[in-house]
Amino acid sequence: MSDLPAVRLFGPGLSDAEEFALERDREDPLADFRSRFELPAAGDGKPRVYLVGNSLGPLPRASRDAVAAVLEGWGREGVDGWFTPPDPWYEIDDRFLVSLGRLVGAKRHEVAVMNGLTVNLHLLLATFYRPSGARSKILIDAPCFPSDRFVVETQLRWHGLDPSEHLIEVGPEPGSSLVEEEAFEQVLAERGEEIALFLLGGVNFLTGQRFDLERLSAATRAAGARFGVDLAHGFANVPLRLHDWDVDFAAWCHYKYGNGGPGAPAGLFVHERHLTGEPLPRLGGWWGNDPDTRFRMQLEPDFVPRGDAAGWQLSCPSALAMAPLGPAFEMLVEAGTDRLREKSIRLTALLEWLLHRWLPATDSEDGWQLLTPSEPGRRGAQLSLQIRRDARGVRDRMQQAGVVADFREPDVVRLAPAPLFNSYHDVWRAARSIREAMDMSHGIPGATIPGSRSALDDG
Repeated sequence: MSDLPAVRLFGPGLSDAEEFALERDREDPLADFRSRFELPAAGDGKPRVYLVGNSLGPLPRASRDAVAAVLEGWGREGVDGWFTPPDPWYEIDDRFLVSLGRLVGAKRHEVAVMNGLTVNLHLLLATFYRPSGARSKILIDAPCFPSDRFVVETQLRWHGLDPSEHLIEVGPEPGSSLVEEEAFEQVLAERGEEIALFLLGGVNFLTGQRFDLERLSAATRAAGARFGVDLAHGFANVPLRLHDWDVDFAAWCHYKYGNGGPGAPAGLFVHERHLTGEPLPRLGGWWGNDPDTRFRMQLEPDFVPRGDAAGWQLSCPSALAMAPLGPAFEMLVEAGTDRLREKSIRLTALLEWLLHRWLPATDSEDGWQLLTPSEPGRRGAQLSLQIRRDARGVRDRMQQAGVVADFREPDVVRLAPAPLFNSYHDVWRAARSIREAMDMSHGIPGATIPGSRSALDDG
């Protein structure tokens, strides 16, 4: 307990009392952002503790007006809405690029908003996975999100290659839940001449482990391969400097920590060194064509891609789906990545400390194990608990107590305290609800928790 990050971050005043969490909320410079969201409510109408921003962020209140404005324009203008000032739909996908570049550490022309995450990964691999001779293998982390593995497997088969021979997976050592950067570096050093592409989940979906992308980008380049990153759990969660880290390409979704809405259009990054000279081979569509010739279809029928990351676009954007991104990105930029990261570290540290203080011993058959690294620099806004018995039941009892968490088969409960809308009191309530859920599920007396049981039902 004494070596946990919370001890250092909060100092001698650290306490498991409810008032300690409430006092941290009163001091929180980001506290007002919480009121800008519509948080799901319990049966009594009070907000739930919503710790699933790593699956779907809650609704920003301003997004209602943004969507309504598009609907109003559609009704008023019809097709002319594509070009009618002040907010023509024709430019809607370009409208967010400055903010998006700031959020991922990229230049405006290196990012684009388009499609869904998996579609973007396929489009990027069509460009950057170019097997040639002995250099034909793809390196990935394990466990990676199933969709990423499906992308890699089907890309290999598309090229007539057998995944059992051309897919290299690097996972945790026995007895560990984490993959060390050294393991990737060793494979890149020993088998670099075989590897064409390294595709990595920047923050692992299951464990919440954050990888050192700058370090692994350098190791991949040294091996002569291309480096791509899936940032589904990294965007708006951990600091990103994709340009400076020399990442070749990246893709991410905007509906998790980005709060862009269910199925929101996704994001894409291509380093500017790939945007000059002869255009890279790609799958083309008319919205990725040069805007100056986009409508000269019969006069200039050849595909001439834009000279920026938006040159990977295919179809015209959905104005309705794009609309919520504006308010979502504005809030993230206003809050600032540094302040978001500072609060994220503190929220996660407090939750970790409370779990260790209140839950049964980890070596018990009824105990639990933290899969996420304890070091703040190696994780984002997520703690993953492997609960040895009845993990689903524990999650269900938390839900009944007003705390929304995520369950992953067979035995993992994920908690994601997002700094833009979660509070320190949320974290306190969540830790308490897990303790009580495990009490009911396992019948084990736990540590004494200060405060009355009714505190769980307080807003």
